[in-house]
Amino acid sequence: MSNPQLQTEVNEEVMSYDRFRQEILQDYRTAVLSREASLLGRREVLTGKAKFGIFGDGKELAQIAMAKFFKPGDFRAGYYRDQTFMFSAGLATVEQFFAQLYADPDVNNDPFSAGRQMNAHFSTPFVDGEGNWLDLANRKNVSSDISPTAGQMPRALGLAFASKAFRSLPQVEELQHLSNNGNEICFCTIGDASTSEGHFWETMNAAGVLQVPLALFVWDDGYGISVPKRFQTTKGSVSESLSGMQKTHDSNGINIYKVKGWDYAGMCEVFELALEEMRETHVPALFHVEEITQPQGHSTSGSHERYKTLDRLEWEREWDCNKKFREWIIGNGLGSDEELVDIENEAREHVREAKNSAWSKYINPIKEQVAQAVSLLDAVNVNDVDTYNKLKQLSVGLQGNREPMRRDIMKALGTATRIVKGDAVKEVKEFYLKLKGDNKDLYNTFLYNNGAGSALTVDAVPAKFDQSAATLNGYEILNKFFDQLFASNPKVFAFGEDVGYIGDVNQGFSGLQEKHGDNRIFDTGIRELTIVGQGIGMALRGLRPITEIQYLDYLLYGLQPLSDDVATTHFRTKGQQSCPLIIRTRGHRLEGIWHSGSPMGMIINALRGMHVCVPRNMVQAVGMYNTLMRANDPAIVVECLNSYRLKEKVPTNLLEYSVPLGIPEVVKQGDDITIVSYGSTLRVVQEAAATLDATGISCEVIDVRTLLPFDINHMILESLKKTSRIVFVDEDVPGGATAYMFNKVMEEQGGYRWLDVAARTITAKAHRPSYGSDGDYFSKPNVEEIIEVIQEMMAE
Repeated sequence: MSNPQLQTEVNEEVMSYDRFRQEILQDYRTAVLSREASLLGRREVLTGKAKFGIFGDGKELAQIAMAKFFKPGDFRAGYYRDQTFMFSAGLATVEQFFAQLYADPDVNNDPFSAGRQMNAHFSTPFVDGEGNWLDLANRKNVSSDISPTAGQMPRALGLAFASKAFRSLPQVEELQHLSNNGNEICFCTIGDASTSEGHFWETMNAAGVLQVPLALFVWDDGYGISVPKRFQTTKGSVSESLSGMQKTHDSNGINIYKVKGWDYAGMCEVFELALEEMRETHVPALFHVEEITQPQGHSTSGSHERYKTLDRLEWEREWDCNKKFREWIIGNGLGSDEELVDIENEAREHVREAKNSAWSKYINPIKEQVAQAVSLLDAVNVNDVDTYNKLKQLSVGLQGNREPMRRDIMKALGTATRIVKGDAVKEVKEFYLKLKGDNKDLYNTFLYNNGAGSALTVDAVPAKFDQSAATLNGYEILNKFFDQLFASNPKVFAFGEDVGYIGDVNQGFSGLQEKHGDNRIFDTGIRELTIVGQGIGMALRGLRPITEIQYLDYLLYGLQPLSDDVATTHFRTKGQQSCPLIIRTRGHRLEGIWHSGSPMGMIINALRGMHVCVPRNMVQAVGMYNTLMRANDPAIVVECLNSYRLKEKVPTNLLEYSVPLGIPEVVKQGDDITIVSYGSTLRVVQEAAATLDATGISCEVIDVRTLLPFDINHMILESLKKTSRIVFVDEDVPGGATAYMFNKVMEEQGGYRWLDVAARTITAKAHRPSYGSDGDYFSKPNVEEIIEVIQEMMAE
C-alpha cells in the first residue's frame, strides 16, 4: 500500500531538483548569450557599424551569480562591463544592448541613455516625466554608469549610505516608496586595475567607518589594459592590500571575501550568505573575484595578443568561465552535451536576430529621411548645368550610402541650400530646418529638468518683513532657516566636515544636531570626494541632502564626481534620473593662497548641468535654498565668508521666500555706467559706486545672483541701453567668470551695439593672493582700482 505523504515528499524533491536544473541551464544560456553579444558586438565595430565597443566577456559567470541576489529596492553603481548582470537581472535585452552600441537616439530602443552613452552604460528610470520619484523600493535600480575609472565609487557610497539614512528615520509614509526600512544594498562593480585610483581607497575607508551596505565586486583579470596588476597594486592583490580594514567583532571595517570567477557554486554560496548578512547588519563587503579572463582584450581599440604571453593566453582559454561552467554542468549530471549544444545554438541565433532587429530600428528612420531628402534634391529645378551636377552628386551620394548617418543628410541638405538660392530650394530648406529641430531634441536636450522639476519654474516669492523685524547676524538667519527647514521636511539632511557637533565652522547649524538628531545633521571625515559621493547617492534615492564643502578651495577635491557624474546625470539618462544635490560652500575675500579661492570660471565650465548660485548675503542665500528645494536640479551655493556677521533683517516668511534663478537684481540705480558683479566683490563695487556718485558719475550696480543660469531675461542689456557703458567685476582670475559674463552680455545679448566705449573687466590678479589684508587688497579688485577704471571709461 503506497504512502501518500512519502509520495508527496518525493514529488516535491523531484520538482525542486528540476527547478534547480532548469535554473542552471537558464544561467548557462545567459552566459552564452552574453558572450555571443560580445563577440558579435566587436565585429559590428570592426566593420564600421558602431563607433566603439567595450564588453564583459570573461565575466559572465560572476555577474550571473551576483544578479541572483540583486533584489527589488537594491541599487547598482557599476561600470561598463556588466552586460551579463543586466541580462541576468532582467533589466536589459540583447536588442537594447545593440541599440546602444549603434547609438540609437530613440529612448524606446536604447532605454538606458537614448544613444547618448557608449555601449554597456546602463541605467533604469528613477523619476517620471513630472519629476516625481518612482516606487524605487519595489523595483531593481541602476544608477547611470559613467566611464571615468573608479568614478562610480563615490556615488556607490552614497547609494549605500542612503539605506542607513532611511533606517535611522521614523517610518514616514511619504518615504515608503523610496525604501523598505533601509534593507537595500548597493551593488558596486569595478575592474581590479581601477582599484589603484584614490576614489576606491577613499570610498572603502568611508564605507568601513560609516558601516553601510556597500557590496563591492572587483573583477580581477590580471591587467589594466596592458599593465599587469603587479605594477598596479601592493602585494599584487587588492584583498591582501585591504586586509587591515577587515572588520572584527570589536571594530568597524569591511568584510573581505575571495572567490574564483569560474567557480559558479562557490560564488553563489559566498554571495548568498554574505549579502543576506549585509542586509541586516549594513557591514560593507569586498568580493575579490579572481582568475577572471578577458577573451577579446580590453576593447575594440586594440588586441591583447600584443601584451599577453602565450602561456597567459593559453591559461585564459583553459580557464574561461563559460567553458568551466559547461564542464561543471555535465560533470554534475545537470545537463548533457546535446542539451548544451542546443542552448548554444539557440542563444547564438537569438543574438543574431536581436542584433539585426536593433540595426533595422536604428537605420530605417534614417533611410526614410534619406529617401525624402533625395526626393527633394531631385525635384530642385535649376538651369545652370554646373549647379545641377552638384545637386545630382549630393543626391547620388546619399542614395549610395549603405549606412547613412543623420549628419550625412544634414550636410547634403545644408550644401544644397548654399549652392542654390531662392524659392527653388524652399522645400529643401524647410526639411533641413525641421530635421535641425528634430536632431536638437535628440542630442541637445535634458541638460536640466524640464517642467515641474525645473528650478526655473519655481515661482518667485518676495521676502516679507514686518515693522518689528529683528536684525541678526547673517549666520543666525541661516540658522533659523535651517531649523525650520529640518522641522518641516524629513527628506532633508546636512553633513560635512564640522557640520554636526559644532554646527559648522560659521555656525549655520549651531545647536541643530542636538535638536534634529545626529542622523540628519552630522560630521564627516576630511574626504571631500566621498562627501560629494554621499550626497549624490542620497539625492538619486529621493532624499534632499545639503552637502557641505567647508571652503570653496576644497571643492577641487570633489570636483570630478560633480562634473562627470552630477552635472551629466539628467542629460545622459534623457531625463530619467535626477540628482537634486545641493553643495553648500563658502568663499571669496579670504586671506592667503589656500583659503582665498574664487575659481568661478572653472566651476561654471566644469559644472554645466548644475546651477551656480552666488548670493551676496544670507537672506539671498535662504531664498535660493528654498527655490532649489522645490525643484530637482543640482546646484552649488557659494556663501560669502565675510558676510556671516553682517547684520540683516529677518524675513517673516523664511520657508516660503524664494529667489528666482537667472534673474539679476539692480541693487543701485544709475545713469552713466553699468557695473555687473556678485558675491563679496559686490560690496567693494558698492563702496566705489558711492564714491563715484559724489564726483558726479552715476553708477548702476547689478547683482547677477546666479552664474548658471545667467540673466535669462536680459536685464543687464536693458541697463546697458540706458548707460552705454559697462564693466564686469569679480575676484576670479583674468579670463574667468568676468570673461564669461562679458561673453553673455556682449555676444549672446548683442550688447556691443549699445556701447559708447569699450567694455571692461576688472578681476583678481593671475596669481593666488598673498597672505594678510594687504595681500588681499593688492591681489583682488579694490575700491581705488574700480574708481580709476570707471573714471577712465567716462573720460573716453
